[in-house]
Amino acid sequence: MRRTGSGRRKWLRRFLLLLALAGIGFFGFLPGYVDGQRNAVKPHDPYPVTASAQALHDDLIIGDWHADPLLWKRDLTRRNSRGQIDIPRLQEGNVALQVFTAVTKAPMGLNYEHNDPDTLDNITLLAIAQLWPLPTWTSLKERALYQAHKLELFAEKRPDDLMIIRTRADLETVLQRRAAGQPVVGAILGIEGAHPLEGRIGNLDVLERAGYRLIALQHFFDNELGGTLHSRENNGLTDFGREVVREVARRGMILDIAHSSENVVREVLEMTDIPLVLSHSGIKSHCETRRNLPDELMRRIAATGGVIGIGYWQEVTCDDSLEGIVKSILAAIALVGEDAVSLGSDFDGAVTTSLDASELPALTQALLDAGLSEARIRKVMGENMLRVLRARLK
Repeated sequence: MRRTGSGRRKWLRRFLLLLALAGIGFFGFLPGYVDGQRNAVKPHDPYPVTASAQALHDDLIIGDWHADPLLWKRDLTRRNSRGQIDIPRLQEGNVALQVFTAVTKAPMGLNYEHNDPDTLDNITLLAIAQLWPLPTWTSLKERALYQAHKLELFAEKRPDDLMIIRTRADLETVLQRRAAGQPVVGAILGIEGAHPLEGRIGNLDVLERAGYRLIALQHFFDNELGGTLHSRENNGLTDFGREVVREVARRGMILDIAHSSENVVREVLEMTDIPLVLSHSGIKSHCETRRNLPDELMRRIAATGGVIGIGYWQEVTCDDSLEGIVKSILAAIALVGEDAVSLGSDFDGAVTTSLDASELPALTQALLDAGLSEARIRKVMGENMLRVLRARLK
């Protein structure tokens, strides 16, 4: 009997030890491993940049419509060894304006073709594994608020390096500080898919108070607002979706139609008269994938005075090399004109890229090598984004 009790105690101790080791792995090792694997930069030799290209790059206003580093367990105030973006690397890349987008729901596998509503949600697992506050485990609104809080803490920790932009006056302050030689990065908070509204228009007030200024209607799932691009149904806007569109247009906010279904995009175009943003995408006639909208819709988005943010990854460029990104930018200019093309990297958005934020001088070099004029480069790298921000922020 004593031997049986002793054996049970040994078994229990071993079980508890294995459970502790599993917990250490899940909460300690797994999040960083997933981050490093999902947000990889392809190994490459240093990109050559001439002195003249660097001088031009240093004189540009550079802006990027989409990056997801708030999703990951990283201190963005220091240079990290994994991922594609943080404040030091943005400064090395001379980025003036960066949209930090909160992801609150995403399907296992990130399937571009179709995602059923009951597909396992990756962000729930990530929130638990990274030990986010308990309310974020079940509430998409709380996930958005937590990511906004993370950005606020980074800005408080490094006020000389990061400033959150909520108003047009904030935007101009960032530009004035940079003109005075301060390498401050202006941060704009964005939502990737309006799932955090949780079907309530009053939650738009909550997100606005938290600092969110860019609202994307959908992500990979259909939601209370309407259909995603990644569904066979191609659903349009719901009544609630139309209410949200009207409210975003009325306020000093930017409406992003990335990941929205073709029918949603058409309905948004019909009911708004504001510059629209497609924050991270590619050109379908250049890269035939489900992720890219038809050319006809791209021209209509451009006609609003809006912009197309060109992404850096394979599924929107069909060639994620530096030269491939440039070819996508050239295809966009040819399709929608030089005033409607911007950058939309999708850095840290579970994509593999050929450069990180610190290496943007190489993109300027590649655009010069492709024959783009300095004036066009200035527009694509940031002036077009700046124009839309000035038009929408209040």
